[in-house]
Amino acid sequence: MHVALTADPELPVPPRLYGGIERIVDLLALGLTERGHQVTLLAHPESDTAGTLWPYPGQRSQHLWDLLCNTLHVGRLAFNAPDVVHSFGRLAYLTPLLPLGIPKIMSYQRAPTLSRVRMATRLARDDSLIFTGCSEHIAAQIHPVASSHVVFNGVPMDGFDFQETVPDDAPLVFLGRIAPVKGTHRAVRVAQKTGRRLVIAGNVPDQPDERAYFEQEVEPYIDDEKIRYVGPVDDKEKNELLGRAAAFLMPIDWEEPFGIVMAEAMACGTPVIGTRRGSVPEVVVEGKTGFVCDTVDEMAAAVERIPDLDRTACRRRCEAHFSARAIVDAYLELYDAHRSGRVGAATDE
Repeated sequence: MHVALTADPELPVPPRLYGGIERIVDLLALGLTERGHQVTLLAHPESDTAGTLWPYPGQRSQHLWDLLCNTLHVGRLAFNAPDVVHSFGRLAYLTPLLPLGIPKIMSYQRAPTLSRVRMATRLARDDSLIFTGCSEHIAAQIHPVASSHVVFNGVPMDGFDFQETVPDDAPLVFLGRIAPVKGTHRAVRVAQKTGRRLVIAGNVPDQPDERAYFEQEVEPYIDDEKIRYVGPVDDKEKNELLGRAAAFLMPIDWEEPFGIVMAEAMACGTPVIGTRRGSVPEVVVEGKTGFVCDTVDEMAAAVERIPDLDRTACRRRCEAHFSARAIVDAYLELYDAHRSGRVGAATDE
């Protein structure tokens, strides 16, 4: 099968540090080529991944000229005759291909704009366009106006070492952007309430309000003993940090579409304690791979129940549902179904 994958142009595939969508595109490109499929990747010019790279001419999707140039670039696929065009980038880039019968899949890793979904569906020929969401939380938003399917995000399991046991005094870990919506301050409160050590990793954004958030809500509590801040981490450091944690804290205050770091933690055998937002209730199996909570007090109580959890169960759930193999399997099944017309047709409100 010949699959054309598209990403947004701003970051290379794979990303140097952060870039969850680009990691998924890289994982999929590698998995498809390993199984003998041909992959054409439309992405940032500095991308270095499996398949044949078609570098975008423009690198700013918000810039009108770059948007037009990149849209025409994607339109060239009409002459390349792929079996499936699978977009992880902007829906607008698919515009030249919508009237054509080439099977097209638009995968949303963020909340969709339904007016654009509806318009694209109407322009698409013979139900040639379907959608996926990286969680039911996202796919359910698309259901009323278009054919939508759930394919979770995943991680390369060989990049994370399973730690069957950790010391009784292993720390809690927060890993992510230091921002109010990520709930870093809640992780600090959980550590204070439980008396557990906490390691905070992630970048502090340059925006003044988020810098102020760090300086007022997080930094005053960093003492390098009970609460440490280690800054951004690369993949090797992430593996070590998550693997030696008693639990990973996901105290988000927004409807996060997936949160790949939860899968990364479970790949190491580390349970997740998170708030009931976004995809957290879909990823975490209550009482088996972690706990889903509504308040800081509930998260603190959940920390006391960490010994009840089985780290092996965390690893197994990740292998079954969030591994590279599981993700590639799911997309290949969808490709076959879409090409043969076995997926649901679009609907309208």
